[in-house]
Amino acid sequence: MGKFLAALIVICAVGGGGLLYYLQVYGYYETIVPTGEDVILTDLTGAEDLVTYADFQAIDAYSSPIRYRACFTTDVTGAALDSYQPYPDAEPLEAPGWFDCYDADEIGAALEDGRARAVLSVKNYVYGVDRVAAIFPDGRGYVWHQINHCGKVVFDGRPAPEGCPPPPSEN
Repeated sequence: MGKFLAALIVICAVGGGGLLYYLQVYGYYETIVPTGEDVILTDLTGAEDLVTYADFQAIDAYSSPIRYRACFTTDVTGAALDSYQPYPDAEPLEAPGWFDCYDADEIGAALEDGRARAVLSVKNYVYGVDRVAAIFPDGRGYVWHQINHCGKVVFDGRPAPEGCPPPPSEN
């Protein structure tokens, strides 16, 4: 009877671990269908501009506001990016391995050595989370959601710092 119970515990643990892995890597993600208004960049005046793009692929998950990832190509490169707000603290977040158009390590290295430029896509897409875009000189573009300075403070349970919008009311 002891061997049976031990085997049952091992089987349940392996099954639970497999389910947890599946849910984290595949389960909550949805493929985003392009609408023609998917790539937005914020100009130096704060206005949001729709940008022309092609080859759009994106995923998102309702379980977290920072699971959004997108890949696209655009003709907005080089000097044209000068009219958009730079995003100096851009840190591309990892994507699931199966979303193979997006490589956070490559994007991060390109941002560090100047081969790509990070710009603000949408400020406070949801409270405390900005949508950030990185554009390469060849027109490859990548988008992710990143917690901004207001979100870092408020999500830690502290009051919003000066200059931040008030957090949404609790339900």
